[in-house]
Amino acid sequence: MKEPAVSADPTQTLAFDTSCHLFSGCGFPAPGLHSFLFEPIFGDANSNVYFNKTMLLALLGSIIIVAVFWAAFARPKVVPGKLQMVAEAGYDFVRRGVVYETIGKKEGEKYVPLVVSLFFFVWMMNLWSIIPVAQFPVTAIISYPVALAAIVYILWVSLTFKRHGFVGAFKNFTGYDKSLGAVLPLSMTIELFSNLLVRPFTHAVRLFANMFAGHTLLLLFTIASWYMLNGIGIAYSAVSFVMVLVMTAFELFIQAVQAYVFVLLTCSFIQGALAESH
Repeated sequence: MKEPAVSADPTQTLAFDTSCHLFSGCGFPAPGLHSFLFEPIFGDANSNVYFNKTMLLALLGSIIIVAVFWAAFARPKVVPGKLQMVAEAGYDFVRRGVVYETIGKKEGEKYVPLVVSLFFFVWMMNLWSIIPVAQFPVTAIISYPVALAAIVYILWVSLTFKRHGFVGAFKNFTGYDKSLGAVLPLSMTIELFSNLLVRPFTHAVRLFANMFAGHTLLLLFTIASWYMLNGIGIAYSAVSFVMVLVMTAFELFIQAVQAYVFVLLTCSFIQGALAESH
């Protein structure tokens, strides 16, 4: 049985033996953790310099987002062109539909740039999954959602202390309510654990898990389409390819939803830090 292996070619996402087909004497090269590991483009894991495909995609994604918004708003027009219109629609959707609705216009205005940046960055990182040649969602690597969630977590905690002081922040994190009586200590312990540990964990893992699972399914059906492209298996290959198309369309929806959910939770955390009563 031929073992799947990750190619040193950073453009190769489907890490499997392309000569392996049904009835050719080799087993199905199922996707696994090896499908999420990439050889460095330059450097190595033991050196101070390490750069691989996911880092390249994250860098390119950032450049694309900055370039698009720069081109759209560098010289804004009263009657916007197509690019400016699309950029304004995206910006306004996040500002009004997420920030204003969650935090409020007065308090939320200063956080609009951060939330807009997070939304489009996460969305772009997700979109790489269905873009030819790239074909890999950067957010399927846990370190990226963790880094983004850490930014939100630090902001949320610092805002809570700044707005409420130490005592007020402690009450905020623990859900202090003296009317609970004897169960108050237990309730405070659970709330403290939930707010300071579970919240940031689920914020990162929700994004990571959805992208990881979606990419695995896309890989599964794509590899199956190629694997069964032999003899009578061609009929099964066609069905699998239809599933690739269906999953790609579904992933387009999920990618946008996950970006939306990530920033919605971000705004929810900020709103909780700024609220006067909890």
